[in-house]
Amino acid sequence: MEKLTNKEEEIMHILWKLEKAFVKDVLAEIKNDKPHYNTLSTIIRNLEEKGYVAYNAYGKTHQYYPMVSKEDYRKRFMNTAISKYFNNSYKNMVSFFAKEEKISIDELKEIISIIEENK
Repeated sequence: MEKLTNKEEEIMHILWKLEKAFVKDVLAEIKNDKPHYNTLSTIIRNLEEKGYVAYNAYGKTHQYYPMVSKEDYRKRFMNTAISKYFNNSYKNMVSFFAKEEKISIDELKEIISIIEENK
């Protein structure tokens, strides 16, 4: 999977939410920094070229839908982040969040419980 820009990723989140959408539907979902209709259409076509979305044609208009699931994208994104920023170590990642106080002791205990259940 090719890396997405921040704007492309924002559009993918909208398409995952809507499941199928015309450009005007996607545009209606954007709250801040709304791009021009033609700009958004270009972004979606770029997502198509990258293999993230496909479409059904209805005359001259297209209804777009995701070809990559949110879960598959999340796995790829997390694997890349762990590789680049945490030396392929989940321990380093969890330690980082603990040091930054982004994860509580109760959440860590819950994670340990989930790990023990899956053994």
